Amino acid sequence: MLHVVLYQPEIPPNTGNIIRLCANAGATLHLIHPLGFSLEEKQLRRAGLDYHEWCDIHQHSSWDEFCENEKPARLLAFTTKGQTNYAENHFQSGDALVFGPETRGLPDDILNSLPKRQWLRLPMLAHSRSLNLSNTVAIGLYEAWRQLGFMGNE
Repeated sequence: MLHVVLYQPEIPPNTGNIIRLCANAGATLHLIHPLGFSLEEKQLRRAGLDYHEWCDIHQHSSWDEFCENEKPARLLAFTTKGQTNYAENHFQSGDALVFGPETRGLPDDILNSLPKRQWLRLPMLAHSRSLNLSNTVAIGLYEAWRQLGFMGNE
């Protein structure tokens, strides 16, 4: 099983898309508060369609609470500051793929708590700043799931 961790997400449709993605890939979704929206928001519900009931969603009041309660096997931070190409990482069952808020990315204290080899980057052209959060999660999650043989797929 894989885990997707959204640290303080800000844009409801992105999280809705990620709910749908996690439901279809069998990943557990962790939402670290504060959120920039209500889980009842119409845009979030629309983007997630009826997949909310099929997604295992856990909410955590803080990063520390998430780490203490979930005790993830390994944290992999997706960041533009990373030097490791996500596709060159060897994903393992139980990995937690961590993504920061849309407007600012993961804070330095979280990044600095991890070895730099666990900072993963998606390749982009030199002039690019970042990709959309839900696109980044989809790329990362599906690469991890592919490496694990699409476990659980019928």
